[in-house]
Amino acid sequence: MPTHLIARFLDSLIRNMIFFNATKTNLKILASMVWYTGVIALSIKSFLLFQSATKINENLTYIGFALLAALIIGFLKTKYLFIALCMKNLNRINALTNPKIWQFYRPHFFMFLLTMILLGSYLSKFAQGNYIMLISMAIIELSIAIALLGSGHCYWKRNI
Repeated sequence: MPTHLIARFLDSLIRNMIFFNATKTNLKILASMVWYTGVIALSIKSFLLFQSATKINENLTYIGFALLAALIIGFLKTKYLFIALCMKNLNRINALTNPKIWQFYRPHFFMFLLTMILLGSYLSKFAQGNYIMLISMAIIELSIAIALLGSGHCYWKRNI
């Protein structure tokens, strides 16, 4: 993202912060930042899970199959679920008449996100020492990261 767009975004964000007003563009940028933060966090987490699995079993054949499975599942999630979810949120943002800064996602999305973070954290800790569970969790985490990355282009379409 070019630096002049970031500067304009931050300037607009600060000016509107007094009344918690926001532009639709700012909401889309905030939504995309959350989206891409998920890509980074889940990618790191899946890497660490794969790393833990290789400490149990150093055979990389299973890891290779797991990576392939995560790619395939991630592409399917992108095509059939995440692009639609992303577009639905962008259409919702476009329909807002007086957007406020916290409206870049609906409140129930944040509750769902918190639940998924806590559940993922618990399951990752529960999986420690269990090779199959570690690989399974890594596939889930990486496939979601791939789906988020693959669908993130929706935020950068000009007509949205």
